[in-house]
Amino acid sequence: MKIAVVGIGVAGGYLLSRLKKDHEVVGYERMSEESHDSICAWGTSRKEMTELCAKSGINFDDFVIHDGKNMHIDMNDGQKFGIKLKGLVTFDKIGLIKEMAKGVKVHYGAAPKLEDLEREYDLILDCTGFYRSYLPKIENDFYLPTYQYKIQYDGKIPIDDFYVKPFPGMTGYFWYFPLSDNMAHIGAGDYKKNHVAETDKFFEKYGGKVTKTVGRPIRLATPDMCEPFYHGKVIGVGESIGTVYPLLGEGIIPSMVCADILVRNLNNPEKYRAEVLEYFAIYKKVLQFIRSKMKGNFSVLRQIVDLISIFRYMKKNEDRFGMEIHMGDLMKVAKA
Repeated sequence: MKIAVVGIGVAGGYLLSRLKKDHEVVGYERMSEESHDSICAWGTSRKEMTELCAKSGINFDDFVIHDGKNMHIDMNDGQKFGIKLKGLVTFDKIGLIKEMAKGVKVHYGAAPKLEDLEREYDLILDCTGFYRSYLPKIENDFYLPTYQYKIQYDGKIPIDDFYVKPFPGMTGYFWYFPLSDNMAHIGAGDYKKNHVAETDKFFEKYGGKVTKTVGRPIRLATPDMCEPFYHGKVIGVGESIGTVYPLLGEGIIPSMVCADILVRNLNNPEKYRAEVLEYFAIYKKVLQFIRSKMKGNFSVLRQIVDLISIFRYMKKNEDRFGMEIHMGDLMKVAKA
């Protein structure tokens, strides 16, 4: 088939790498090649990414920047604790995407009209993330505004490993992800829109030079809220159909898993839809937990069954999350 992949983030790039052998694939990215970047802080699990990238003949280790050992959690109620990491890394996301797209024609600075794509292509894969540019609008969307700096420090980075500070009511969190001995991403997402102030507060405390600023909303609405997944010649993949894990705001691996499901079902959109809904079903419970915290009506007693389900899911998938999962840590987050 002749396939257009629109939005060359991690989902779009991965699809280019997976489909280019068997189909005529062309990419479209609205950003220019020089300004192509991502709000994502470039954190992911080494084991899962190694397995996914291997399907495209890519060695993920070539793109790893920082190997995490411990994540520092700074709760809003004064509690501080560490989570032992097992494979959580930061990586050169843009470099990896360029490697995935190698050998494929990508039109940068391009946002083609749907009718033009429909005339030229058999299939249009909407990987435009939050913007969902070629699919019908979501009726009940849910998202957080986010903001991020890439910081270069004169000396060593101020914190030696991952650092996360959840906001009161779990309306979002501040993140600090090391990129090298003197570089880090700092940023935040917050439903109550305090994300820029919190990011600037950290920047004022530790200084450094801002080398890049990015910001956009991130969709936390889960796949069951993001139908239709396909419409006419268009099929949505990744964040455009709600594959961001709501508790962590993490979408790299989920988007690639979603792309993997599509590759298996490229000629059967309904089977693709069914597999996506089944795989991401737990995300609905996670979002319900998050929203109850935001609204201030969370109850451990009333929601203990869902909390146990979330814990079991994350515990079973420790390697996928890149960290040790303990019920005690989840309860600290739930009760804070």
